[in-house]
Amino acid sequence: MSKDDGKRRWKGSKAGDVGKGERRRDLSKRVKTARGRKLSSTLWLQRQLNDPYVQRAKEEGWRSRAAFKLIDLDEKFHLIKPGSRVVDLGAAPGGWAQVALKRGAHSVAGIDLLEVEPMDHAVFLQMDFMDDGAPAAVREALGGATDLVLSDMAANTTGHKATDHLRVVALAEAAAHFAALVLNPGGAFIAKVFQGGAEGSLLKLLKSNFAQVKHVKPKSSRSGSPETYVIGLGFRGNR
Repeated sequence: MSKDDGKRRWKGSKAGDVGKGERRRDLSKRVKTARGRKLSSTLWLQRQLNDPYVQRAKEEGWRSRAAFKLIDLDEKFHLIKPGSRVVDLGAAPGGWAQVALKRGAHSVAGIDLLEVEPMDHAVFLQMDFMDDGAPAAVREALGGATDLVLSDMAANTTGHKATDHLRVVALAEAAAHFAALVLNPGGAFIAKVFQGGAEGSLLKLLKSNFAQVKHVKPKSSRSGSPETYVIGLGFRGNR
């Protein structure tokens, strides 16, 4: 697209009309209203249609725009080791597993409440990670230790920011405890949290197990999203 493409004028307008109240063409895609559709759903659809990462994901064959978040983090921290086993908590629809495998991982063991379409070299369990038997099931599917545990788990939102934040931190904390059981020394951990980051017992847990703890918002995260990610680097190993 040329620099002038974003400045197209209505048919018949003259150069001198610009800046004198002449309306410019709205190039964004709009979702037509539909009977029975909530306003929030319409806004979500419109955002999806105009999201460049959604379009890129379709063009490049990724299962979701979330793939670019892991790509951003891997390019910054070099998380995905060639030949490694990877754990993917909150795996649906499989975008992070795709990235891990295409960047050299040997296999992925994932879990989600939602069904995940099968993928070569990946095992996906459809169950709640917070169920008593879920961590053991993931470890069995993993088949050994790993260098990377990913958690993109998120609880259903209530609209109350403090409550939603606590729910997400609780999931991240469960993922961090699991990571401490399966990571090789030097391994890494990623978990989604909301703005405000890791706090309290989660931050203490991460600092006790990892040489470095960082908060990062990938460049592909939506600017209006409260999500950020906590990264643990250099797992110290079970002591």
